[in-house]
Amino acid sequence: MNDQRPDPDALLEKVQLAEARRRRGHLKIFFGACAGVGKTYGMLLAARERRAAGLDVVAGYVETHKRAETEQLLQGLEILPPRIVEYQGTQLREFDLDGALKRHPALILVDELAHTNVQGSRHPKRWQDVEELLEAGIDVYTAINVQHIESLNDVVSQITGITVWETVPDAVLAGANEIELIDLPPDELLQRLEEGKVYLPQQAARAAQNFFRKGNLIALRELALRRTADRVDAQMRDYREDHAIQNVWQVKERMLVCIGPGGTAENLVRAAYRLARLLKAEWIVVYVETAKLQRLSREQRDAILCTLKLAEELGAETVTLSGYRMADEVISYARTRNATRIVLGKPTLSGWKRWMLGSLVDTIVRQASDIDIHVVGRESNFLSQARENPYFSRSRLYLGLASEEPGTLFKWRTSYLWALATTAICTAIAWLMFDRFDLANLIMIYLLGVVVVAARYGRGPSVLSSFLSVVLFDVFFVSPRFSFAVSDSQYLVTFTVMLLVALVISSMTASIHHQARIAGHRERRIASLYAMSRELAVTRGEDNIVRIAVKHVAEVFEAQAVVLLPDETGRIVYPKSEGTAQSSHGSDLSVAQWVYDHEQMAGQGTDTLPGGEVVYLPLTASSGMIGVLALLPLNPARIALPEQQRLLETFVSQIALALERVKLALVAHNTQLKMETEQLRNTLLSAISHDLRTPLAAIVGASSSLIRDDEKLDEHARRELGQAIYDEALRMTGLANNLLDMARLEAGAVVLHLQWQPLEEVVGGALAGLNSRMSNHPVTVNLPRDLPLVEIDSMLVERVFANLLENAVKYTQPGTPIEISATGGSNELVVTISDQGRGIPAGEEKRIFEKFHRVASEGNQGGAGLGLTICRFIVEAHGGRIWADNLPSGGAAFHFALPLTEPPLIEQEEVMQS
Repeated sequence: MNDQRPDPDALLEKVQLAEARRRRGHLKIFFGACAGVGKTYGMLLAARERRAAGLDVVAGYVETHKRAETEQLLQGLEILPPRIVEYQGTQLREFDLDGALKRHPALILVDELAHTNVQGSRHPKRWQDVEELLEAGIDVYTAINVQHIESLNDVVSQITGITVWETVPDAVLAGANEIELIDLPPDELLQRLEEGKVYLPQQAARAAQNFFRKGNLIALRELALRRTADRVDAQMRDYREDHAIQNVWQVKERMLVCIGPGGTAENLVRAAYRLARLLKAEWIVVYVETAKLQRLSREQRDAILCTLKLAEELGAETVTLSGYRMADEVISYARTRNATRIVLGKPTLSGWKRWMLGSLVDTIVRQASDIDIHVVGRESNFLSQARENPYFSRSRLYLGLASEEPGTLFKWRTSYLWALATTAICTAIAWLMFDRFDLANLIMIYLLGVVVVAARYGRGPSVLSSFLSVVLFDVFFVSPRFSFAVSDSQYLVTFTVMLLVALVISSMTASIHHQARIAGHRERRIASLYAMSRELAVTRGEDNIVRIAVKHVAEVFEAQAVVLLPDETGRIVYPKSEGTAQSSHGSDLSVAQWVYDHEQMAGQGTDTLPGGEVVYLPLTASSGMIGVLALLPLNPARIALPEQQRLLETFVSQIALALERVKLALVAHNTQLKMETEQLRNTLLSAISHDLRTPLAAIVGASSSLIRDDEKLDEHARRELGQAIYDEALRMTGLANNLLDMARLEAGAVVLHLQWQPLEEVVGGALAGLNSRMSNHPVTVNLPRDLPLVEIDSMLVERVFANLLENAVKYTQPGTPIEISATGGSNELVVTISDQGRGIPAGEEKRIFEKFHRVASEGNQGGAGLGLTICRFIVEAHGGRIWADNLPSGGAAFHFALPLTEPPLIEQEEVMQS
């Protein structure tokens, strides 16, 4: 029986994806084959429909190209002012990202998604601006042509003969919530071009002869239709899976793409991406670093790193391997990762050269019979037109263990000189042995010298030593001596075998030495990670963890590092213990704050501020953002290596976990303190009996006098005793009510009965209830006549007024006035109760709203310190806020704000009639 239950991992992945999409803005892309099909026109039509439906729509950046019908649609929409940038003596209009974020509309239009921003902008590409808008929860409408899609860049170039340099990663389109194809037949588009509706007449004539040829338009239209059809097909498959229409087997393809220094590397990655996307397969791009490839030129290594970066942008996993034979490493890794397909470039050799020297393709096809092999052709001019990258333009590269240091030429010469010297020493030793040993033993001396040179100085010097050994052996030890002549032809075989053995030994020794160096390098990195993890595990204190993290990161990545942490307000600050370190590597707090807020990398080699010198990495843990690691690498290209990036990510993860552990330990400590404090507060409740004992004693004394001396007391004395009993009973009732209300509010048992009420009625009710206690204080009520209605629980808000007024009476002298005022804003109503007492002691403005907290004053004011706390709970339950401050003229002022919403129209009419 087939199991029809859905895959829980797939369901979890869908839930996580849906949650991520819910937080982000909605991205709709108007997609077309080329300029002039009506993408901007369609985008403006859709935007006007949304605005007519009541949505807040802003035109952030719309390029009309002076088309009358497009400009007409733009009229009536709110247009965000552009950002004017001075660049090489010219004023350029750019999209104002900060202005858009500040305006924060529901929907914003941002045209020309593939546009490259002017230098100095926060992001080099406009699609990155759009990503930040989406992360801020703003919906975006945008437009793009098919030639700007990264994976189709080489295909479009082959069709049109024109290379398009402004591209958008395919992941941007894949992440779009909606793609609308704007299609127009080629004949109609050419007609629009002739009529001047696409470009100006001079530009239109030139475009018709180049890019806008009918054949080009047909091919681009097919690409656009196919890309849209692929998306529709994916939506159909998702729908079938979501609705369990058919049981789907979870069998995934996995491709391994092997790249090298050849010209097909970039095309190979793009072709592999399209194939992986078609097959819905995971794909891994592998570069195998052999000893031969370590001697590549700097331009070739630039190209390799650029290709690896391109693969990562297209969503591939990149891996750098090392080994002696490339084919063996590729097949071994393919079997380890259970790859079903291997994608390779077309062999560069042909004919007898391919038969004699062999090729990677032939070797893998012969040895990997159980794996499908795909061979991709089409040479690329990538090496001569490499994309600019700050990693590769400003510094020398680091690839594995190879580097180009200033002393490389000197080291190269020294190695070959030592090879000559070693061969000469072997000749001297053989000369001493010549009369006592056979020639075969002398050959062993030379082979030993070749091994020493290969192990010490590498392949090139060992090859020189091999040839030189054969020559010197012939000259000095083979008859006739001291000449190149050979008396016995058998020695030719000896020379040949000696040379071959020397070459094989030198090659194997150099390769083993190379592998040992790489293994030692990796072992040191793993050891460094282990050492840091071990130290972090036993370290206590945030400062100590930061110090250890900076030390290990600086050692492993050869960089200056600093860990930037937020303060209590969430602002990134320089560490106190690293006061001088920050100036040495110029970490920018504003960039670090952006990284902290957006949880994304920034700085050198990233999508945000790639021209900077410092790399900023977010320290993210399970509880959220912890801080930012700023890194100034001495060799920037070393950080660009995928293997180094993964190691750096591991370091960052370990640092974040250690800081989170300290943070959680601090939270646990504070929680324990709060528990102990709460226990103390509960103990204090028993002390409230003092506040109960005083009124009880007064009640008992007054009542006993009435009972015992009733006949002796006159009417006035009886009334005073009765009034005393009544006042003390009210005091006890108030204390009991405060305790009960506090318990109910903390337990969340209070249910708000919200009704639309005028504020003056609530104030009047509170004053009426306190009439006797307010008799010694004149009260002034200043309420504007146009105050709006508020939706409140009138009984609870009346209690807020009563507690605040009683507090004012308690802490002011008799006869001093008390004022009640209110002001209405657009979002909230602010009420103020002020007095002319001694005011609030400095530092107590917030503490007075805590439970059981009472301000020290002259005499015993009584009470349990719960009145203001109850006010805070009630106001916050209404969605408001409460605070206190001192008046400049003296006295205290208590403020609370209640949110304002639009009252029902019927209730407004009833109020007006009344």
